[in-house]
Amino acid sequence: MTRVAAIDCGTNSIRLLIADADPTTGELVDLDRRMTIVRLGQGVDETGRLAPDALERTFAACREYAAAIKEHGAEKVRFVATSASRDAENRDEFVQGVLDILGVEPEVITGDQEAAFSFTGATKELTGHPDLTGPYLVIDIGGGSTEFVVGEDSVRAARSIDVGCVRMTERHLVHDGQVSDPPTAAEIEAIREDIATGLDLVTQTMPIGKDLTLVGLAGSVTTVAGIALGLEEYDSAAIHHSRIPFSEVKAITERLLSSTHAERAAISVMHPGRVDVIASGALVLMLIMEWWGFDEIVVSEHDILDGIAWSLA
Repeated sequence: MTRVAAIDCGTNSIRLLIADADPTTGELVDLDRRMTIVRLGQGVDETGRLAPDALERTFAACREYAAAIKEHGAEKVRFVATSASRDAENRDEFVQGVLDILGVEPEVITGDQEAAFSFTGATKELTGHPDLTGPYLVIDIGGGSTEFVVGEDSVRAARSIDVGCVRMTERHLVHDGQVSDPPTAAEIEAIREDIATGLDLVTQTMPIGKDLTLVGLAGSVTTVAGIALGLEEYDSAAIHHSRIPFSEVKAITERLLSSTHAERAAISVMHPGRVDVIASGALVLMLIMEWWGFDEIVVSEHDILDGIAWSLA
């Protein structure tokens, strides 16, 4: 066993996994798995820069994670940064801050690298599952981008598009610092058009058909799953490998798009940091399923974090 620490810093959240990994058995034993909403990508789509308060929120989370890594005695640490830090002019400020706190330099990875990590994390334990056979289409709906990966034992094709729950919300639903409550029909149509443009790019470059098993990752997908399952509180064990039909995804998306901030916040499985962006994230998920005619989605709690951990092992 090798004790590893993986950190994934995206547009909306930063997450930590400390685990014991055994490459010979394929076993990954969680010791600490946590998530903090930091909204690092706040305003990046508009300004091209990481905001000072967003950086400070992220650095505060890094300090907490550094303490946990030290407490558990992780032998190897890897910090991966995704969409927001790829886009920012001042990403050097972010890189230096993380290095000062954690002692490791964040790797600002490409969309293709992000896709490969996500695929490994999501599918490694599905191999041999009688009801969830490959090949797979893994979708990772993040804050600033969505990754699409097709593969079975390994990645066959991957594509990243600049469509995510935070990016769509900030681009179409934020006016004078306020989020539409709820979105108007015109705003929803504008988001749909943006998503469709991205999905058309995927169609042109990737072999996707209904014969694939659709596997969904990240907070928008797991939150929709939690609502579909009627959970009283967020339960990762119940959500992991749940299978949510398209009809449920569509009904939940329509409910979220017509809900006010207060109504969304009152949903028991809703993380406070997702209240303003969940409607856009659910719409991305619904349109992906609609675009290729998927009847259901398999939801995975194992994702890019697990892929990063395996890369260390």
